Amino acid sequence: MAGNDLSTPLGLSKKKYLNLPLGLIGAGMMTLLGLTVLVWIGVVDDPLGGEPTASIPLERSLDGLTARDFGVVEIRPSLPDKGENGAQALAGKEETLGPRFEPKPDGQQDAASMPDQDMPSLASGQGLSERPDSRVSESGPHGRLPTVSDNGLRPLDIYARPVSSSFASVPKIAIIVGGLGLSQTSTQAAIDRLPPDITLAFAPYGSSIDRWMQQARRSGHELLLQLPMEPFDYPDNDPGPHTLLVSNTPDEMQDRLSWLLSRITNYVGVMNYMGARFTASEGPLQQLLGEVTRRGLMYVDDGSSSRSMATAAANGLRTPFSHADLVIDDVPRPKDITARLLQLEGTARARGIAVGVASALPVTIDELERWARDLEERGLQLIPISASIDRAGQ
Repeated sequence: MAGNDLSTPLGLSKKKYLNLPLGLIGAGMMTLLGLTVLVWIGVVDDPLGGEPTASIPLERSLDGLTARDFGVVEIRPSLPDKGENGAQALAGKEETLGPRFEPKPDGQQDAASMPDQDMPSLASGQGLSERPDSRVSESGPHGRLPTVSDNGLRPLDIYARPVSSSFASVPKIAIIVGGLGLSQTSTQAAIDRLPPDITLAFAPYGSSIDRWMQQARRSGHELLLQLPMEPFDYPDNDPGPHTLLVSNTPDEMQDRLSWLLSRITNYVGVMNYMGARFTASEGPLQQLLGEVTRRGLMYVDDGSSSRSMATAAANGLRTPFSHADLVIDDVPRPKDITARLLQLEGTARARGIAVGVASALPVTIDELERWARDLEERGLQLIPISASIDRAGQ
């Protein structure tokens, strides 16, 4: 009303409006849009959402596939530069103590096999030499003895079973079955039923030990000779005739060793049988390992004694050496043997190589035969004992 307009104080009759510049409003909208885009990019997994996509169903089943359908990619170190570094690397390779296989004559090696020329392959089912090589044997007081040839070849080099080195990163297991030659039934079963990569160790007392040796070599097995050594409770616990004693004089020790080492031929090394006291005595043990090294053989400690000084002595004398990580059939029951084999697999995966020893018991042969059938499919490789000589952490 007009009266109200006249009576209203000046300036209170009109409503006030907020007048903002258009440029400020536009800037605010652009800022809000930018913040929205940043939040979208930071929160949403696919900032390019809306682009065309395609979905491909994948088959999860692995039925019908074996270990041969998968390849293992190994990253090999680059070759060292020529000069001082290269010379050091070459010297390091020459210092390895494992088998040094003879290269094939010219014309017998194709280009495809060149990368593995220092580790020749052995076809499945192919046997090993069963006749002694005259270059690495000599006459002794009790028979033929192993020796190093004039050009440096060792029995270890001649009689070792080759293994494939194509996939060096695959965990490896070496198994030794000992006590062969004493029982005809167990010896025949071990030779016929166990895989060729399992090493067989012969006792020196069998009546047909040379015949068994030839059969084992024809089947492809690498061989060890077991040496009886003095235990702490000797003579109540007697390993057998010609046992190596800590009380032997050097001449007596040499004569006993000559008799033991001449029982068979074509073996790559020796392994203790008992011997807790002997392997804990530095002097006699060093004499033994010195003779083993001089004759071009390897020495295996069966791991039965925690007081053994074999590792330190072998390192000092540069004896080709390996030691067992566990005894597989210390409790000769199927379930206990299976548990020990699983433990051996775990050791191999953790360390790269594991070594187990066992006796030629019927239950042990049964379990080893069953266990080895699908070993490759479980990502493990069975190797002869000579292939474990240069393993790390020895």
